[in-house]
Amino acid sequence: MPVFRLLGALEVRGPGGALVPVGRRKQRALLGMLLLRGGSVVRIDELLDGLWNGRPPSSARANLHSYVSSLRQALADVPPGSGVRPVKTAGGYRFDLAAGESDIGVFAELAAEGRRALDAGRPAQAAERLGQALGLWRGALLEDLPGFDWFQPHATRLHESRLAALEDHVEARLGLGEHAALAGELAGLSAEHPLRERLWGQYLRALQRCGERGRALDAYEQLSRVLRAEGRGPGAALRELHREILGERGAATSGPGERSDRARPALLPAAVADFTGRQEEARRIYRLLAPNGPSVGLRVAGITGMAGIGKTTLAVHVAHGITAGYPDGQLYANLAGTDPEPVAPADVLGRFLRALGVPGPAVPVDAGERAELYRTLLSGRRVLVVLDNAAGERQVRPLLPGSPTCAVLLTSRARLSGLEGVRWTDLDVLPAADGVRLLERIVDDARIGRSPADAAVIVQRCGGLPLAVRIAGARLTARPAWTLAHLAGLLRDEQLRLDHLRSGDLQVRASLALSYEGLSGSGQRLLRLLGSFDVPDFPDWLAEVLGGDGPAVAGRDLDELVDAHLVNAVGADQAGQARYRFHDLVRLFARELAREQEAPAVLDAALDRGFGAWLAVAEHFEPRLPGPCFAPIAGRAPRPDVRRIVGSLAAVAPLSWFDAEQAALRAVIGQACAGGRDEVAFDLVQRMEKYFDVRGMYAEWEAAGQAARAACAEAGNRRGEAVMLRGLIDVDTWITTDHTTEAMTRALGAAARLEGMFRAAGEPGGMADAGVMRSWSLTAMGRHAEAVATATEALGWAEDADHLGGQARAHVALAVALGESGRLPAAVEHLYQALACARKLGNPRWEATALQFLGMGHSEAGNFDASEEFLTESLAISRRHRDAYTEALTMNAMARLQLRRGDADADVAAEAALAVAREYRMAHHEAEALEILGEVELGRGRVAEAAGYLRQSVAMWRTRGWLRFLAGALILLGRALGTLDPAAAGTALREAHELALRVGDTAKAQAAARMLADLHIDM
Repeated sequence: MPVFRLLGALEVRGPGGALVPVGRRKQRALLGMLLLRGGSVVRIDELLDGLWNGRPPSSARANLHSYVSSLRQALADVPPGSGVRPVKTAGGYRFDLAAGESDIGVFAELAAEGRRALDAGRPAQAAERLGQALGLWRGALLEDLPGFDWFQPHATRLHESRLAALEDHVEARLGLGEHAALAGELAGLSAEHPLRERLWGQYLRALQRCGERGRALDAYEQLSRVLRAEGRGPGAALRELHREILGERGAATSGPGERSDRARPALLPAAVADFTGRQEEARRIYRLLAPNGPSVGLRVAGITGMAGIGKTTLAVHVAHGITAGYPDGQLYANLAGTDPEPVAPADVLGRFLRALGVPGPAVPVDAGERAELYRTLLSGRRVLVVLDNAAGERQVRPLLPGSPTCAVLLTSRARLSGLEGVRWTDLDVLPAADGVRLLERIVDDARIGRSPADAAVIVQRCGGLPLAVRIAGARLTARPAWTLAHLAGLLRDEQLRLDHLRSGDLQVRASLALSYEGLSGSGQRLLRLLGSFDVPDFPDWLAEVLGGDGPAVAGRDLDELVDAHLVNAVGADQAGQARYRFHDLVRLFARELAREQEAPAVLDAALDRGFGAWLAVAEHFEPRLPGPCFAPIAGRAPRPDVRRIVGSLAAVAPLSWFDAEQAALRAVIGQACAGGRDEVAFDLVQRMEKYFDVRGMYAEWEAAGQAARAACAEAGNRRGEAVMLRGLIDVDTWITTDHTTEAMTRALGAAARLEGMFRAAGEPGGMADAGVMRSWSLTAMGRHAEAVATATEALGWAEDADHLGGQARAHVALAVALGESGRLPAAVEHLYQALACARKLGNPRWEATALQFLGMGHSEAGNFDASEEFLTESLAISRRHRDAYTEALTMNAMARLQLRRGDADADVAAEAALAVAREYRMAHHEAEALEILGEVELGRGRVAEAAGYLRQSVAMWRTRGWLRFLAGALILLGRALGTLDPAAAGTALREAHELALRVGDTAKAQAAARMLADLHIDM
């Protein structure tokens, strides 16, 4: 498998094929640009134009540095793992690719090999190579990155290459005699690409060789009309082929096995006129059932999927498309596999024998003899057998022909794994665009075109299930006065949605009920309980928790639900857990059954067990996550025994487990809040706070915390409310878009309230956390003595509570307060103590934090080499865990160190910090990065550019309320404005002088005073 996959959505595959996350949209686009020009330098200006469509903002270069840095970090463990990628070169970046690393390169190589084999007269080898090449395409080039104009020329070029390879593949298959299968495929391809004459020529030849002379001539006339509309006619090769077909006398023979004295059954039901989508699935089945391809046995293709997914519709569509390849007849039977009594194989054989010309009295009574006569009659004949809605292997086996000249197409809700040699195609829901097209073809009036957004909502509320979309379309057709918005509104109510998805004899509920009734009793119960959870997907162990009968029984019942397509298996997640999901309508169906058949107390207990299990496993992993080391204050929600579950996850990294479960956990929090389960809600949010922080998911943290806080407040749970307020204060203080008041002033009042809440709850660990918050705010306001006293008190509370994380936090708070008041040696000593606590705790975030503050402290003291060592180690930890917050602060500290050393590249680190800070709303780090960039520009003599950065920095520091930083930025702004606008410079310097005196920073006050004197401006 190629490592870098661009032929479809962008994917990067790591060791073992695991999906490697490569960041957000712009970062992914950057990787796509570099990969498309693999091995060549892409200039920075071109990258900026491409990423911002010719309109890069002023921060674009800083953002680009950040994207490159994050890409290198994300790709560090991607094979071959040697060297940094992308590589910085003069003026740009280059991404070196080894052979076979990119699916584009593999595609080109395979397509070229196939072309050479075709030219050399080796169609089998050509078909194999070209089929492999085309199989690399999962969709349009970088289809998950629309809106970047830079990609368009590459998309056009590669699309043309794909079509050329497709035409070569068709040519190879024609050489292998796959005419019948290709006739069906090429009908769709020629319609999809109406101006590709080579495809049309191949279509005509396939029809000709199947004996379909009339259809071939009709197709040529259709092509002629299309080309005339374009102002031209068919080319010479097509005209010659047309003359050849016209010159034939009689239709082409149908091949071996055709005898005029035999009955030719034609039992296929009518194809659906509004068939939509499923092109790839249809092509796969056409290839499997091609009558002239190489085969050593009977061709059997199977279609499986949930109720209403369109198995029969697809089977009948494909069957009609390949009738030319099976001229001796087509047999069809609905085996009623979901009925209480499926059709007996003997009855089907009797009907098939009569259709094959056996008189009624001559049909054997014995089932075995019927099967023998059936196989005898089909021997050597080309007959297609369609077995629809099969119940199981025992029903199907007697109906299989014995001759390899025949083919079988069967459908079943369960994958009949006991049948040998069946190639299965699993149907999923329709993509949104195909669902809307199906709705449009059913309704067939202007309403869809007038209201495409409402049409998309209807399809979404139908879950993309073809049966549901068909019913919705039938209801709209029957009610011309209805608007699409009206039907979309009816489908909004989940409890009534299944009631509205019925029309005539079509019902989603009834179709699902047939699958449900085929389950065992324990399988039915598991479905009802699983349907109670509002999660996008769930791990396999949830079935064990709900069933209570051990992993073996739970696994068996879950497999039964998957086999019945009532639950979908979605593969292994980042933690190696098997994951499953419901179709939305199946979930609603399961809930209906649960309400009807389970007591409310049973459903409540199931939710308690499931929520409690997620919480218990999260508690197991959370202590080893990097992130804020708040005091853990456990809620009182019940937890089931999860020792076996966590034992099975012993080798899983905590971040990997949270990556796998974060969407489910957030959904559980929402459901718990809505259902009055405040204890589990606040506790789960608490267990996710580190994860939210290290992954930069601050909006999600804030939303979950606010919801859980409201649930606790409504329940009178002051303890849980305090735990949620603690995290929300942290987000509001450091990650905020609220610039209406000073962040540190807000934090001081909120932290004081929080300390009181924890005191009332008897939680000294929580009091320590709140005290540290108060100390930071007091330091920011220049109240250093109070800050030291508060942090010292918090340290005592943390020690009383044996709260090691609180001790680390308190030592850092003390260091900051002492450092700002000029006591640098004492500050550094507390930082070493903080580092020892963080390492003992095993929290990488706080280890990196202590290291970065040690780096800053040594930088202030002039110990530049020691500073660089600490900062480098901190940065490595941050990047190892993709911790954007500490990375940004360390990059700023590194930039300040480079400034002090006179390093000309200090702006590179500051720009990278600025990009990260802006992406994650880190106002403090953004203000500092802007200040550093302004100082860099001052050093270069570019005062206008410096003033631009510094004005932004000053404005941002005002919203922070950190007076010493504001004074420093104002002094730099005064320097920049000294020659540009002396009056404005004086205003800035006077304010800086006042602030510096207020916070006791005599060095800054003296600097401001000297600059005012130099400008001859009074204090």
